[in-house]
Amino acid sequence: MGKLTVLALRVVLVALLAGSVFVQTVMVPLLAIDLEEMGTEFAYQRTAFLVITVLGIVTAQVVLVCVWRLVTMVRRGTVFSHAAFRYVHIVIGAFVAAALLTFALAVVLAPGEAVAPGIVLLICGASVAVLGVALVVLVLRTLLAQAVARDVEAAQMKAELDEVI
Repeated sequence: MGKLTVLALRVVLVALLAGSVFVQTVMVPLLAIDLEEMGTEFAYQRTAFLVITVLGIVTAQVVLVCVWRLVTMVRRGTVFSHAAFRYVHIVIGAFVAAALLTFALAVVLAPGEAVAPGIVLLICGASVAVLGVALVVLVLRTLLAQAVARDVEAAQMKAELDEVI
C-alpha cells in the first residue's frame, strides 16, 4: 500500500473518529434533551434509545481504532502475522455487537404507535446487513489466515534453500 493511500485512509479515520466523539459529547446530550420533552410514557424507550446510540458509536470507534492498527501493520509489513488476528477478531466482535444493538433498537421501537412498523422492519433489515458485514470480515479473516500460513511456509522454504546454498 502506498504512502498516499495510507495517509488518505488515516485522514478519513481521524475525521470519522473526531466526528464520532463530537456526536457522543454534543449530539447525544442534545438528543437526550429532545427526548425528555416526549413525556413520561416513553421514558423506558428514551433511556434504551440513548444507551443503544452511545454503545453503537463505541462499536464504530472500536472498528476505527482496529483499522488504524491494521493499517499500521500493513505499512510496516507485519500484517501477515498472528498479531493481526487480534484486531480482526475485535472488528468481527464489534460488528456483531452493532448488529445486536441495531436489532435491540428495533425491539425498543416496535411497541406502540410511536414508530411505524415499516421503519422497525427497515431497522431489522439494517441489523441483518451489519451482521452480513461481520460475516464478510470473517471471510477476510480466513484469507488472512491462508496468507499467514503461506508466509510461514515461504519463510521455511527460504531457510531450507539458504541451508542448501
